[in-house]
Amino acid sequence: MIKIGITGSLASGKTTASKILSNTKHPLFNADKEVQNLYKKKFFRKLISKKLKIRNNAILKKEIKKKIIKKELSIKELENIIHPLVRKKMREFLKKNKNKKILFFEIPLLIENKLMKIFDVIIFIKSSQKNRLKRFMLKGGDKKIFRILNKKQLNDKKKIKYSDHIVVNDNNLNILKKRLSDIVKLYV
Repeated sequence: MIKIGITGSLASGKTTASKILSNTKHPLFNADKEVQNLYKKKFFRKLISKKLKIRNNAILKKEIKKKIIKKELSIKELENIIHPLVRKKMREFLKKNKNKKILFFEIPLLIENKLMKIFDVIIFIKSSQKNRLKRFMLKGGDKKIFRILNKKQLNDKKKIKYSDHIVVNDNNLNILKKRLSDIVKLYV
């Protein structure tokens, strides 16, 4: 089994790249999707509301963003709750797909969380900060949140050191597809 990690900075195009790669009929684990699923679960909403002292869990994400902007909550505190749950889901995914030839993992903070040894291959999706901010804003993101989250991540030069392939995603979708296709051919 070949485990391929896909990572990149905030709004670099990791999800688009992952969708392209998973169309090759190989299973994909998406850490961000797992986080979204957690927020839909009653036990998680209750847990996070209690730990972060948020009264109105109907607008939980909004309240968390407010606390982060006001510096009443560090992203690390939030990660300490979320990351162990996502890693558990990742282990379940691995177990379920243990007989597959290739597995893809979209992990935004793969390098920041020192998960490099888990993967046989790491693909880094790189994009300029200008393009990333634009994408983030188009998805309804907030500039302040972008800056806070972007600061939290390692710079591209450090991430590139740990990556086997660097795919620049500042052009168009067809170029991205071609570059990713060329990489996958190396492992199929």
